[in-house]
Amino acid sequence: MKTSLEQISSVKKRLLVEVEAEEVDRKIDEAYRLLGKKAKVHGFRPGKVPRKILERYFSEQVVEDVTRGLVNETLPKAVEEAQTFPLAMPMVENEMLKAGQNFRYTAVMEVRPQFELKDYMGVEVEKEVTSVMDQDVERQLEEIRKANAQLKPVEGDRAATEGECVIIDYEGFEGDKPLEGIKAQNFMVTPGTSTIHPDFEKGLIGVKIGDSKEIIVDFVANHPNTKLAGKKVNFKVKVVDIKIMELPELNDEFAKSLGSDFVDLETLRKRVRESITQNEEKRVDKELKRRLVEKIAAGVDFELPDSLVESEFRYAVENVRQNLMRMGSTMEKAGLTEEKLRQDFLPAARKRVKELLILGEIARQNELTISDSELNEGFNDMGKSAGQDPQVMRRWYEARQLVDSFRERLLEEKTLNYLVKGAKITTIPADQIHREQG
Repeated sequence: MKTSLEQISSVKKRLLVEVEAEEVDRKIDEAYRLLGKKAKVHGFRPGKVPRKILERYFSEQVVEDVTRGLVNETLPKAVEEAQTFPLAMPMVENEMLKAGQNFRYTAVMEVRPQFELKDYMGVEVEKEVTSVMDQDVERQLEEIRKANAQLKPVEGDRAATEGECVIIDYEGFEGDKPLEGIKAQNFMVTPGTSTIHPDFEKGLIGVKIGDSKEIIVDFVANHPNTKLAGKKVNFKVKVVDIKIMELPELNDEFAKSLGSDFVDLETLRKRVRESITQNEEKRVDKELKRRLVEKIAAGVDFELPDSLVESEFRYAVENVRQNLMRMGSTMEKAGLTEEKLRQDFLPAARKRVKELLILGEIARQNELTISDSELNEGFNDMGKSAGQDPQVMRRWYEARQLVDSFRERLLEEKTLNYLVKGAKITTIPADQIHREQG
């Protein structure tokens, strides 16, 4: 076997492989020998079919099988011999295999880009001060109250006011034509919360149970739901019910009702502050690392492998799909097309791939790896965070062959922590960071 390697670009190579005629003939002979033992041809006993007859009936199948076998057998050896490491399955193009002739094929593959990376330690980066205000705590307590609120029917025949829950059936029309997927029953809207559309919510103020009403809404051209974007939609609404959200009193009794850990309101307030503080610290740490990697990435430029970008894009799309499924929706119902998602997500996918390649190179240069004990610790932390048995989670990852991906995520975080330790960090108020960036 002979091999040679051609560079198409910094991330794409073409491997040329040539298998000698002697090996081709040996494989063809072997294929016909095995075929002759089991082939059934009218007029001949099994195992007694002449080679010429086999060639007449099965030559195309033999050529196809031998071609596939030769590529599968020689390609891994050729890749190793050429000392190249494809990121994904190579695209193979082969000539027609013929007895007595050398067999040639090419394999086009993407590889990791080679780039020079330096001056990534000691990078100057800003970190915002972690601060939790009293109003942050009270806002979270209010959310807890709302989560434990009871919906009660309104008394008498009265109109809905802002902040009350209006339960409706609706269908959206563009002109006289109903819009596909823009329809629901027993749908709850709370006017004044701006969770749907201000004009839609405003149209529900003053309605009564049993009312039928048409609400016209003009949607902006860049609305995330492509079924509504740029359209004037006439919603035909039927009011099914109106309910009042009755909030519990914020007192010691309410705190105790949330669990035995909360002996009084002050304990609840303290726990809420601790929770917000932890979340803020995580957010600030994540933002610090994001800014740090962006600064390093800005100083280097290289070509990105399309296969890695596409894989990252597919991962983002699948996350959207799974999130919609958990909410009982689908991509179609949400008006999301692949074209729209590609337009929105592809720049982020490219940015993510570039940063991952840079972090991978930093890990390689500094011999950063994840040991088995660190992997176990990672599963323990994940189990604790999710409130599940770490061993059960590990078995779940193993069954789906996701352990290597999890190890890569741990290495990414370890590399980021390594960079943070070497960075020159200046702590400043959050509003100054936002102003400097935007």
